[in-house]
Amino acid sequence: MDVANVSTVSEFVLLGLSNSWELRMFSFIVFSMFYVATMVGNSLIVITVIANSHLHSPMYFLLTNLSIIDMSLASFATPKMITDYLTGHRTISFDGCITQIFFLHLFTGTEIILLMAMSFDRYIAICKPLHYTSIISPRVCAALVVASWVVGVMHSMSQVIFALTLPFCGPNEVDSFFCDLPVVFQLACVDTYVLGLFMISTSGIIALSCFILLFSSYVVVLVSIKHHASRGSSKALSTCTAHFIVVFMFFGPCIFIYMWPLSSFLVDKILSVFYTIFTPILNPVIYTLRNQEVKTAMRKLKKRILKISKIAINLRNSLLLWE
Repeated sequence: MDVANVSTVSEFVLLGLSNSWELRMFSFIVFSMFYVATMVGNSLIVITVIANSHLHSPMYFLLTNLSIIDMSLASFATPKMITDYLTGHRTISFDGCITQIFFLHLFTGTEIILLMAMSFDRYIAICKPLHYTSIISPRVCAALVVASWVVGVMHSMSQVIFALTLPFCGPNEVDSFFCDLPVVFQLACVDTYVLGLFMISTSGIIALSCFILLFSSYVVVLVSIKHHASRGSSKALSTCTAHFIVVFMFFGPCIFIYMWPLSSFLVDKILSVFYTIFTPILNPVIYTLRNQEVKTAMRKLKKRILKISKIAINLRNSLLLWE
């Protein structure tokens, strides 16, 4: 590089999704609703799985971790965007921008590996049911979750180290509502062609390869289900269909953004909203509304909470009468 690797830009301006006041208020309302629904829905899944012993299985253990990652993915940038819509303050410090890049790639990288782990779990459960308990043990599940976070950290560190080597000496307007390499690297004082190739090789190809592996595994599973027409097979088909919907909705935008880093900013904005705001809410919607076991466990949890609340109210009334 001919330019010294020293950034003179101390902050970036996040242009957001639109300059229109009406669209900004509309986005504020919609994104606030989605964010609250995401946090409540995923928290409910986590609490339900922990509180119900019948859900202490590898599949629900992985689902709980997916809910935690989805809450994290929804929180790395959305709260700031919602706040910025109200205050009109759209700047972010250089360190804050780098932090957003780190957490974005941490959570997306971790979720990619976790989705692969969930695919592996369903493959063993359907294609090798007799060996399921010996292959998918609690220790193996814990190892898969730890591995997903380790891979996520390694991937995000590589992106952050790369971003820190870029010299920023002029433009500081990020045409998005959060910082990510495809939009930030175009502000650097270097040739963006080489940087685009770097992103394609490190993020785009990795995401595409993982998606192909996942797609292939689900094809094998669906073919196996087709040869076993039964009630259990119907349930397995429903579960795998739900998994694949999540996989497709998550990987599609990621692959497009990183395989075509110089594509339209408008398209990138829409896709960014999709996998950071809309996709995290798919987890509670798909896995709870389509899963009878989870719905039954939630009803039991609701009855237990209402019972405890009733006891607490009666106890409080008794204490008031005693006084």
